[in-house]
Amino acid sequence: MKNTFFLLNEKISKKRTKNLKTSNLLKNYGFIETVGAGIAQVKGLFNVKAGELVKIYPFNILALALNLGENRVGLVLCGSERFVNQNDIVAITGKLISIQISSKILGTVIDPLGFNLMTNQMLSGTGTVTVPVEQGAPDIISRQPIFEPLLTGLTVIDSLVPIGRGQRELIIGDRQTGKTSIVIDTILNQTNVISVYVSIGQKCSGIAQIFRIFKKANKTKNLVIVCATAADAAPLQYLAPYSGCAVAEYFRDTFGDAALVIYDDLSKQATAYRQMSLLLRRPPGREAFPGDVFYLHSRLLERAAKLSNSLGGGSLTALPIVETQAGDVSAYIPTNVISITDGQVFLDAELFTQGIRPAVNVGLSVSRVGSAAQYPSMKALAGKIKLELAQYREMLGFVKFGSDIDPSTAKLLHRGERLVEILKQPNNQPNIIELQILLVAFGTLGILDNVELKNVKLLIFFGSLMINTMFSHNILNILTYFFRYLNADQLNGIVLNLLKFTFTKTSKINLTKKK
Repeated sequence: MKNTFFLLNEKISKKRTKNLKTSNLLKNYGFIETVGAGIAQVKGLFNVKAGELVKIYPFNILALALNLGENRVGLVLCGSERFVNQNDIVAITGKLISIQISSKILGTVIDPLGFNLMTNQMLSGTGTVTVPVEQGAPDIISRQPIFEPLLTGLTVIDSLVPIGRGQRELIIGDRQTGKTSIVIDTILNQTNVISVYVSIGQKCSGIAQIFRIFKKANKTKNLVIVCATAADAAPLQYLAPYSGCAVAEYFRDTFGDAALVIYDDLSKQATAYRQMSLLLRRPPGREAFPGDVFYLHSRLLERAAKLSNSLGGGSLTALPIVETQAGDVSAYIPTNVISITDGQVFLDAELFTQGIRPAVNVGLSVSRVGSAAQYPSMKALAGKIKLELAQYREMLGFVKFGSDIDPSTAKLLHRGERLVEILKQPNNQPNIIELQILLVAFGTLGILDNVELKNVKLLIFFGSLMINTMFSHNILNILTYFFRYLNADQLNGIVLNLLKFTFTKTSKINLTKKK
């Protein structure tokens, strides 16, 4: 038995020595053996590392080394395979995937490799730094608890599912339920926050339309769009979220800024990664996804954090989007991302078709940071609204059966209808926090109970006009700090006094029910 072992060991040693002699020529170079479906098998490249960027000559096509076999290396092409032929020379670059970043990147649209799609040039010049696309997440000591709100401008989210700076909040729902509209409104509502919008597998026309919305609202000066369209190769769609995160981290770590990164959407990234893995002949698992698809998203979303003051106090907030099929949140990718994030905003297709937009399902939506990321005045008001909305939705199901309604149920339905009306909001019109506080006060303090449903919109219009006019003047800006830190009783008094001046019995504007 021992002799057999020594003979086997000697045979392996001879084979290694023979391979070493031939490998001296192929340490840093190789040649393409086969190419097809965006995958190239390469002979050589003995010094290549996992995840390293390699270059294919003569057309300088970039590729990613993902499979390191005993005899060959599996590459995924980041460019078109029609420029890659059998026996083409491949050289290692000695570096992992990285992009060039500086403050000049703001207001541009780039691809996942840092190529500016507006000027067709790579970013260069003074102040430009090379940042690896994949970096480790900050450790526990480097973080601090989340306490600052990141205001989306949407009343239903800022009151019921508050998001804090440094949080990871999933936006989940079927296609065409307004997921992208929510994140567009969130970016439009930011003033001193660097926003990075990562588009994965979308149409070019859709991205152009989104960029036009931001340009029209003059929000491009603090915005970067990282774009891997449906026409791009699967490796670029796989890399896009990591590139977007690297851009946001640069501003967080260098300048101590608050950064917001949106991944639209991670379902398409997982699909691109599945395509690459299956073509590389990696064993499929549930829904044909590879075994490390959880790690694909966890290592991305763990990079979101609120840093400690000793590290600059910057924050990176992540809003990943995941698409569901027929509202099935128990599928593989949705359950994975739900378990990684700090809460989710669930968009309901049924609510959307009923005209309730944003179509947020309050019962299934949750923020695990909670009221720590809310102003005290909103916290004092929003406690009741979630319970009342949940009761209203439940009662609405029973009323459909046509049974008799007792007075308490009628009162609940009456209040619920007005709460739903308050939380409706048109696209691309984010509300300031003072207006949100006023609207929630209208609902929870019972002010709308005596107003007819058809006149609620009119009351909301006058309230928004009054608040926006009041807080648009620089002299009155100091009032915002008082308004945000009032308790429920103080707010009740202020709102009633405002209504006395605007809506009285003798005035022309009389919204109360006629007896």
